[in-house]
Amino acid sequence: MRIEGTNALVVGGASGLGEATARRLHREGARVTIADLNVERGSALAAELGEGAAFAAANVLEAEQVEAAVAAAAEAGALRVSVCCAGIGWAERTVSKRGPHDLEIFANVIKVNLIGTFNVLRLAAAAMVANEPDEGGERGVCLNTASIAAYDGQIGQVAYSASKGGIVGLTLPAARDLAGRGVRVMTIAPGLFDTPLLAALPADQRQALGAGIPFPSRLGLPAEYADLVAAIVANPMLNGETIRLDGALRMPPR
Repeated sequence: MRIEGTNALVVGGASGLGEATARRLHREGARVTIADLNVERGSALAAELGEGAAFAAANVLEAEQVEAAVAAAAEAGALRVSVCCAGIGWAERTVSKRGPHDLEIFANVIKVNLIGTFNVLRLAAAAMVANEPDEGGERGVCLNTASIAAYDGQIGQVAYSASKGGIVGLTLPAARDLAGRGVRVMTIAPGLFDTPLLAALPADQRQALGAGIPFPSRLGLPAEYADLVAAIVANPMLNGETIRLDGALRMPPR
């Protein structure tokens, strides 16, 4: 599918992986709607990108807000690309000195990361199935963001890993559900990336984390995530799969 001239929605697009994706798609000629909880950052990014970029405030757990963002993205034409980067993290052991894992926190991580992702997927896909197919029979592509924690969850990542594992698990059945409608579903599972979450760490800690990656021995760049998004959009045979983007990293227990 061609990026130039398409309408794209990037949820969680105000910073980190989502921001890099919004920039990349816009640079390649897509009309990009940036959806995020952070109104200030999202609006500023859309203003910086200029023509062909817009912002929509959206909480992934609120169906009406996501529906509105999808509608905004499709306002100037058919929505054909949806990328969901929204998510949260949490660190807590199943049982610690304080007692069992907080159930409400576990449920919240699942709600935001897994249910929120599915909310974006179902609503974006519903808009896409109404599109006219392109010359290859495609109507759209939905990309989700998991994590290598879905496979290599560390101590204290039980909630986060479960939420990201759920995203991996829904990828193939969702792709099969939508195959007859010409809509692809893919997931990217990033490793350690230089995002605002890691930016809070001291420089020496960030460098040490990067040094543990086999090659390249550095933190991943958000632009490299965006590169993969663009490659997935362009390649119609990429469907129903999760791609690890991690420099061959396999996370140790801690």
